[in-house]
Amino acid sequence: MSEAVPPELVARFREALGRLNPEGRQIGLAVSGGPDSMAMLLLAHAAIPGRFAVATVNHGLRAEAADECALVAAACAQRGIACEVLAIRVGEGNVQAEARAARYAALCGWADAQGLAAVATAHHADDQAETLLMRLNRGSGVAGLAGVRERNQPSGFDCAVIRPLLHFRRAELAQVVAGEAVVHDPSNHDPRFDRVAMRQNLAACDWLDPLAIARSASILAEAYEAVEAYADLLWPQAVRAEGSGYVITPVAAREMNRRLLARVLEKLGGRPRGGDVARLLMKLEAGEGGNVAGVLARVKRGEWVLGLEPVRRA
Repeated sequence: MSEAVPPELVARFREALGRLNPEGRQIGLAVSGGPDSMAMLLLAHAAIPGRFAVATVNHGLRAEAADECALVAAACAQRGIACEVLAIRVGEGNVQAEARAARYAALCGWADAQGLAAVATAHHADDQAETLLMRLNRGSGVAGLAGVRERNQPSGFDCAVIRPLLHFRRAELAQVVAGEAVVHDPSNHDPRFDRVAMRQNLAACDWLDPLAIARSASILAEAYEAVEAYADLLWPQAVRAEGSGYVITPVAAREMNRRLLARVLEKLGGRPRGGDVARLLMKLEAGEGGNVAGVLARVKRGEWVLGLEPVRRA
């Protein structure tokens, strides 16, 4: 065990991995070169040497990306750790969302090809707390407030995605990488970004406990999964296909109507935001029609009829 890595943090990391990967199979680490993911690399090297590989993603969105990948590769080579650089192409549209989707697809594809049990990412308690508070401030619903889970199974892949640092604080991870070369993204200190402003405000509120907030986010994630499971049960009872669209028979629970409405919009090709769904729900409840994300909705004999908006002629 490296003397530079606090032994108590190594023990906690090993315990988290034991919970998330009880069979002790080989895993992959997603390492960007930032302080959090580099701390995860050093903790894994101390806790489970020889039982993991590393991948770093070059998304090509920043000129420094290649150098950051090279820093990760050099840190791995110094310790005899296998490292692969994954180059991805980011689609058009919401760049952050597209980059995230492409990154996870590349990492999970790599893990499956290597026969790895899981890919570990470096999300920690402060990340979780910041996200919850930001979304509370935007009036998000259950789906938006649900935090990331310690373990989840991405659709279409054999490997799991695990987050062994969710019970670690950012300051603890900073101890692990003290003196190590890491990537520092200047945008992480720009208060014009919502997350940075929230981070600074949270740091100034010493009466708030990010670990407790992170636990609440995890509980909300479990609640969201329960709501989704109930929506699965309600779907065949409350929704039917009709022509090229769908008809929803509203149920007693308003949140379930919201979930069913969102699912129908997605099936019709829309990608609505939560606020758009909420506004459309209010209109339908009032007996009015509306449209969102290219989908037209109207009320007919107490049911909600949804279909694609007709093509407008020039």
